[in-house]
Amino acid sequence: MKIRTKRVYEPPSDDDGIRVLVDRLWPRGLSKEKARIDLWAKALAPSSSLRKRFHQDQDYDAFQRDYRDEIDPEELDRLMGQVEGEPVVTLLFASKNKWENNAQVLKQLMQEKS
Repeated sequence: MKIRTKRVYEPPSDDDGIRVLVDRLWPRGLSKEKARIDLWAKALAPSSSLRKRFHQDQDYDAFQRDYRDEIDPEELDRLMGQVEGEPVVTLLFASKNKWENNAQVLKQLMQEKS
């Protein structure tokens, strides 16, 4: 399984495979039709307090550590089961920072499990 990350505001493409939103909040100004979300893994999104702390501090190393600690292994296993057999999984996020966000951390965790 190939795991990709992509901003949810970027247009969907045929090579996205199964599209999984990994944010707690629905992206502002984006309709469900335009987003083309297959799964919403809200339970795997960072808590509101962690998300706010990261936006204030911008300490990505601390965010990664705290987010990994926060993730429920059963929820991660559930997502892995839902996407099992899919050739491509695209984790969607709203953050403007494409390289330091929760989708990148979740991608690493999923790759470690597969």
